[in-house]
Amino acid sequence: MVTRHDHQHDLRSGAALNAAAEHALVGAGEQWTAMRAAVFAALSAFDRPASAYDVTEAVSTAQGRRVAANSVYRILDLFVANNVATRVESANAYLANAHPGCRHDCIFLVCDACGRATHVDDDQLSARIRDTARASGFRPEKPVIEVRGRCAACP
Repeated sequence: MVTRHDHQHDLRSGAALNAAAEHALVGAGEQWTAMRAAVFAALSAFDRPASAYDVTEAVSTAQGRRVAANSVYRILDLFVANNVATRVESANAYLANAHPGCRHDCIFLVCDACGRATHVDDDQLSARIRDTARASGFRPEKPVIEVRGRCAACP
C-alpha cells in the first residue's frame, strides 16, 4: 500500500508536531532538553531538507549565541535514530518527521529544482527490497530509497 506523507508540515501544527516529537523521544527513554527542543524547532521550520549547518545557524540566530555544529549533529543523529527526524542521504540533509510514530522505510522524492522532498511510504516495495537483499545473503537494516527529479510544482 502506498501512502504519501508530504513534509510541508501541514499534517500537524507546530505545537502538535513538537509535542509528538517530544513524546517519541521521551518514549524511547531519551530526555527532551531545551537544546533538543531548539534544534527540533529550527529543523521543523524548514520547508525543505536542511543541512546540519542550516539548523546550527537557525538555532544560533534564535538563541543569540553561537551553537556548536557538532552538538547539532549529535542531536540530529539522535533524532534520526528515534524516528523524530529523517535523513535525506543524497542531500546530506534532514527533515523533521511529521509522523514520529510511523515506522516505515522511507522513500523520498527529491526535487532537483526547488529542493523539496516528499516522503512516500510503500510497504510492498520496501518488503521486496528487503526480501531481495535477504535472498542475496544480505541482512538489510535500513533501506534508503531516493528518487531525484522534478516535483509537480516545478516545470
